[in-house]
Amino acid sequence: MVKTRIFFTTDIHGSEICFLKFVSSGKFYNANAIIMGGDITGKMIVPLVENPDGSHKANFMGIDDVLKSSEEVEKIEKRIRDSGYYPYRTSQEEMDELNADPRKVDKLFSSLMNETLQRWLDIAGEKLKGTGIKCYVLPGNDDRHEIDEILEKSEYVVNPEGKVVEIDSHHEMISSGYANITPWRCPRDVDEGALKERLEAMASQVNDMNNAIFCLHCPPHNTELDIAPKLDEQLRPVVQRGGMTMIHVGSQAVRQTIEKYQPLLGLHGHIHESKGALRIGRTLCLNAGSEYSEFILRGVLVDLHEKGFKDYLFTSG
Repeated sequence: MVKTRIFFTTDIHGSEICFLKFVSSGKFYNANAIIMGGDITGKMIVPLVENPDGSHKANFMGIDDVLKSSEEVEKIEKRIRDSGYYPYRTSQEEMDELNADPRKVDKLFSSLMNETLQRWLDIAGEKLKGTGIKCYVLPGNDDRHEIDEILEKSEYVVNPEGKVVEIDSHHEMISSGYANITPWRCPRDVDEGALKERLEAMASQVNDMNNAIFCLHCPPHNTELDIAPKLDEQLRPVVQRGGMTMIHVGSQAVRQTIEKYQPLLGLHGHIHESKGALRIGRTLCLNAGSEYSEFILRGVLVDLHEKGFKDYLFTSG
């Protein structure tokens, strides 16, 4: 008999439409718990600069545009948010100031990121209130540390980072959005030794490892779940013989921890193009993949029962 159904997704990178799909996924899939596995915030500001005549100019996706009405501005703002960026209405004078001071840009980015996340959490509260659906949102290696405080204040959304949480009375979950060092030196990139210590600290607190879930943003090293293009010093894909060179970029610490403790499930993300499922010993490891730039929310449903899980199903919508 199915005890609990979980819906897991990851790596929406600021896409508002994907977040809205996520907070509705519990009802849509009849899930008892919904889990976001990291990398939730956006990466860039898209300015909408006001012209003297009241219109706005914008460059989005490499296309210059002049927006003559408020309806056109609102329409492109929605496209920007759904694509994972932060629209910002501004003046040419302020643009000149921002271009001259990267610190002001960084401060503005943090402000827009935090405002957006707070608005999302308010929406999540409205959607989840009274449903009984548990909601977990884990920051990933791309996400700045300052968002943790915002997540911690939410009444309906739990940040599971570094904690042992109970999905139900039979299944515990440990979670971490930290990753081994990437070429981009992201906010939560750490060396393998530090990551292993973090994972060990949580795993040692699990009561029933046979039914445990490891929600670890970074996938285990040298598997089908961690294959990504090799990059050169300029962070460009290495192309040989007409094709990109692919390498394994996952975490040794994650793999070693899974091999040691053999939990029931591993839930992973990080590598968008490596959706898949495999076993490491008895542990079923799943990477839901990501297609947020196409406004698609990829995920996986897992039906749990008292002594394990019944089945899993990848989703896309």
